[in-house]
Amino acid sequence: MINCTLKESPEPSNTHALAHVVARQLVALGVEVRFLRAVDLNIKPGVTGDEGGGDQWPEVHRMLLDTHILIMASPTWLGRPSSVAQRVLERMDAMISETDDTGRPVAYNRVAGVVVTGNEDGAHHVISEIAGALGDIGYTVPGQAWTYWHLGPGAGPDYLDDERGHDWSDRTGRAMAANLYGVARALEQRPLGPPPG
Repeated sequence: MINCTLKESPEPSNTHALAHVVARQLVALGVEVRFLRAVDLNIKPGVTGDEGGGDQWPEVHRMLLDTHILIMASPTWLGRPSSVAQRVLERMDAMISETDDTGRPVAYNRVAGVVVTGNEDGAHHVISEIAGALGDIGYTVPGQAWTYWHLGPGAGPDYLDDERGHDWSDRTGRAMAANLYGVARALEQRPLGPPPG
């Protein structure tokens, strides 16, 4: 799970709290879950695998290649993904041209989902932007592989400060985990082949 909150550790993160609901369900299914808070790392701007000068993206890239399920979690700011989420996606752009030994894009046979929190409307927009980018990179994004929480347009309380809407967000988060797990298992048993040609 890559948490794209703007808050550095150890500051509490609403996005982490909702992502943790999904993580608990994945753990119950036997999945090992690791959390990464991108803002804590020196992830330089760019679209290559290594921008040099202390860039920590190569470590994240290795983790991505070692994982079968990726969940990107982002708050909503001005109806859009966080700037940190955009930075992560820009760095993942380099993966589009990377292939494995059979010629498949390196993200093939990996699944991805999205967790979103925010105080204004726009969660579906954030989900579609992130899920669309992950699909471009080669990830399989199952149906309903997302959850979100917000209390409508305008300013409002945070996920950690208000219990309203948690039942729905938590229920869809658990369904998201089950969908990701099911599709990851299916791809493990019947992987996508190399592209034709």
